[in-house]
Amino acid sequence: MKKFLMMTAALLMTAEMIAATVQTTAHGVTIRPDGGQAKVICLEVINNHIIRVRATSKDVLPEKPASLMIVPQTAPPKGSYSVSEEGETVVVKAKNVTAVVSKATGEVAFFDANDKPLLKEAKDGKKFWDFTVPERELGMKTGYTVPEEQKHGLSWQMKFDSPEDEAFYGLGQHQSEEFNMKGKNEDLFQYNTKVSIPFVLSNKNYGLLWDSYSYCRFGNPNDYLQLNRAFKLYDRTGKEGHLTGTYVDALGKRLVRDEDSIYYEYGTPEKSAIALKTDQGGIKNFPKGINLLGANVTYEGFIEPECCGKCKGKSQLYQFILYYSGYVKVYIDGKEVVPERWRTAWNPNAYKFAVELQKGKRVQLRIEWRPDGGEAYCGLRVAEPRSKEDREQLSVWSEMAKDMDYYFIAGENLDQVVSGYRTLTGKATLYPKWVLGFWQSRERYKTSDEIEGTLAEFRKRHIPIDNIVQDWNYWPEDQWGSHQFEASRFPDPQAMLDSVHAMHGRFMISVWPKFYVNTDHYKELDAKGWMYVQSPTDDIHDWVGPGYTNGFYDAYDEGARKMFWRQMDENLYTKYNKNGVPGVDAWWMDASEPNVRDCTPMWYRKALSGPTALGTSTEYFNAYSTVNADAIYHGQRSVWKGKKNEPRVFLLTRSGFAGEQRFSTATWSGDIGTRWEDMRAQMTAGLNYSMSGIPFWGMDQGGFCVENRYVAAQQLYDRTKVENEDLKEWRELQTRWNQFGTFIPLFRSHGQWPLREIWNIAPDEHPAYKSFVYYDRLRYRLMPYLYSMAGWAHFKDYTLMRALVMDFNGDREVENIGNQWMFGPALMACPVGYYKARNRSVYFPKQCGWYNLYTNEYVDGGQRLVVDAPYEQIPVFVREGAIIPFGPEMEWSDEKSAELINLYVYAGQDGSFQLYEDEGTNYNYEKGKYATIDITYDDASKTVSFGTRKGSFPGMLKNRRFNVVLVSKDAPKPLNLDNPEGKIVQYNGKAVSVKL
Repeated sequence: MKKFLMMTAALLMTAEMIAATVQTTAHGVTIRPDGGQAKVICLEVINNHIIRVRATSKDVLPEKPASLMIVPQTAPPKGSYSVSEEGETVVVKAKNVTAVVSKATGEVAFFDANDKPLLKEAKDGKKFWDFTVPERELGMKTGYTVPEEQKHGLSWQMKFDSPEDEAFYGLGQHQSEEFNMKGKNEDLFQYNTKVSIPFVLSNKNYGLLWDSYSYCRFGNPNDYLQLNRAFKLYDRTGKEGHLTGTYVDALGKRLVRDEDSIYYEYGTPEKSAIALKTDQGGIKNFPKGINLLGANVTYEGFIEPECCGKCKGKSQLYQFILYYSGYVKVYIDGKEVVPERWRTAWNPNAYKFAVELQKGKRVQLRIEWRPDGGEAYCGLRVAEPRSKEDREQLSVWSEMAKDMDYYFIAGENLDQVVSGYRTLTGKATLYPKWVLGFWQSRERYKTSDEIEGTLAEFRKRHIPIDNIVQDWNYWPEDQWGSHQFEASRFPDPQAMLDSVHAMHGRFMISVWPKFYVNTDHYKELDAKGWMYVQSPTDDIHDWVGPGYTNGFYDAYDEGARKMFWRQMDENLYTKYNKNGVPGVDAWWMDASEPNVRDCTPMWYRKALSGPTALGTSTEYFNAYSTVNADAIYHGQRSVWKGKKNEPRVFLLTRSGFAGEQRFSTATWSGDIGTRWEDMRAQMTAGLNYSMSGIPFWGMDQGGFCVENRYVAAQQLYDRTKVENEDLKEWRELQTRWNQFGTFIPLFRSHGQWPLREIWNIAPDEHPAYKSFVYYDRLRYRLMPYLYSMAGWAHFKDYTLMRALVMDFNGDREVENIGNQWMFGPALMACPVGYYKARNRSVYFPKQCGWYNLYTNEYVDGGQRLVVDAPYEQIPVFVREGAIIPFGPEMEWSDEKSAELINLYVYAGQDGSFQLYEDEGTNYNYEKGKYATIDITYDDASKTVSFGTRKGSFPGMLKNRRFNVVLVSKDAPKPLNLDNPEGKIVQYNGKAVSVKL
């Protein structure tokens, strides 16, 4: 009997152990479901809009250190949410979002405030794999052995069902001209021109932010396949087993050979980077004896999707990724699926495309490739085909994390979703006003005379400019990381900085996290174990002079960050702080991916960048730029602690990650190419980056890496003043790119030779020159509008560069438009992205009517039209109900106060605008020293009302004039910013209205 009771008790205990358990916690609930891979699921209410979900396949959720992306959150008030068991589900209900969890499977579904479904986990929507970091990825670090527990973690995948009418955005900045990411694949890692942020938004007005720093994938969780694993291959004669490669070098030498795949992407170092250096372009398998520089290479044959016999010839979508340097075209089944693309040899690019192929049907593949430089890269791979349903799910895979950890953010619109992101990751700081002006840069100013002379020429020509940028290599050649000016080229840095400031300019300087091993700074950091030493251990040399060994510092270590800043401070910041005024106004934090070496396999990049102070670089692969930004932001602010007139920190970084906005950081899109397709790619890249929650983004206007034909054209012009066809195209490309740059947050010209100052691009009477000057001056006229948006970004979590879906969600037409956008609430920019195009198609969202900015002619919404786009002008339209404050003509951002504002009001709908103002450069806004004026327009009565001014700040204009100009569709007048006809309103801070 006793034995029977013991057996019964054991069975009951077993039953209890496998039954679902529910336990309420401080701010949510922990569930142990009956089935599914997740043994523990924890839901936590963050606020009325946000619910956090954690899950693991282990018995308990792990203890985790403080997040690098999430800031401390205020606990939700008691009674603001509820947790209940309703049958076989657990319901967590906040004011505006509800999560329902199945006790049987652990699947989670989310609903809005009206119980409308937003997102539902797919069947088997949570998957986990035990993960151990491969030994070759662990890297080396002075005096440090990776703890065993840091080598182990989880890989996970989460999948959610998605209806056909859903669209996805965000994920950072990528270069394949993809905007709506529904059904697309994106590898999320940091690299030059690629910025990955683990945040995706839906047109259903929700967002998903996952707290993982490792390599991730959106869409297909699996590696791309070599062609021979996805297809039967046939050479050009039809022989099965391979493709045909034909190599013809510049001297006519010809070689034909079999190719079992097209994977000339990276080298494959076996023990060290020395293996990379010994092969042409880092590629082992190219044919020997063929000089690829100037060669013509063709890969051709046939590919045949495998057929199981049951598929009955069904077609499937095959998603390809092309990796290339030089010039490349791809044809499949006789169709040009990739028109010619180019990328410089030292910085190859990846491009994605998709083709519908029929199972069991052989089609021709042809790749035409012309390498162009000392290195050569070419690769074509394909994703394993999946069903349409699988492709269109919201799927995220993370290579390594301690657990699955994500935040579901619900909103009434996408602005609220972005606001939720910034609630979690930190408010955007208010950037200095001058940041919104024009910046001039090039790769690179070699002397102080070039810096001063360039800025002086802008002032002489009365072309507006605020910031001039010193790019890399201002230091002695063998002293990278010394942060010191080379004396023969920069004999008196203080005098140079004084000169820049005397001309009302700002000075930004490039600082890398890279150090030559012979520098005192490297030795100081290395003595503390704060350097990544794999690179010098492997004797990697960079490209400068004879090549120098170097390493990057470990920004994940707090002590290393403080030392890094101290070295900058002693050599650049406080050193040139004269009479309380800094000589250096801003920081250009280059290579912050970190990019220790270009064109290496993923595993070797991890080895070069770790281990970090927090764990393996495999686990912390993507977050370097955030902790590096932390070093600069808190470092500079520490210098001014307790002092008056603290200047605002500003830094520009080539990589980005969740949370950077709280460190006064903006991102630019890296060393992009100078092709029309590269310009078009920046449109979708900038829109998705902006929707990823970080409000300030920019690019190298004109592109960075230059084709040889443009270089030759400029050299010819310098000798003969002949504008050949290539130079005509170069000038038009620069013109269109500068027009584009006027309507994004950062307005900055930069690139390799030819020189990028406008007078070096084209002479004064050339339309390229005239167009740039026009748009530059327009940008400065818009300063009250622009700076108000900067204020909103801080106080209201606003997004400056706005995909149309943000303002016109519900109009299905806008969901896939990635080449026109709203710049603020009023302006719809429509850049031109093709050579010799003199018109373009524009969609006018149906929610309102539109006015041509230049002519004020009216266009009905809800239609697509082909509109004029002359050489000197891109289409820009203003929505009905918009209010735009135009300020005075200026040559730098704080030259004049906006005592008179020409306030353009566009009739047709009610409108509003909040004018934001403060001192523009310091942190007094944090103490409440700023002012706002609410301006409204009532369309029925044609009345503009100015509210009582709220707040004040030192130097504020107490009295000003508004010249109110009404634009209506019945009486269009061309834009006139010098002396427009309007009604003058004298404003002294008290409420006043004017009827128009």
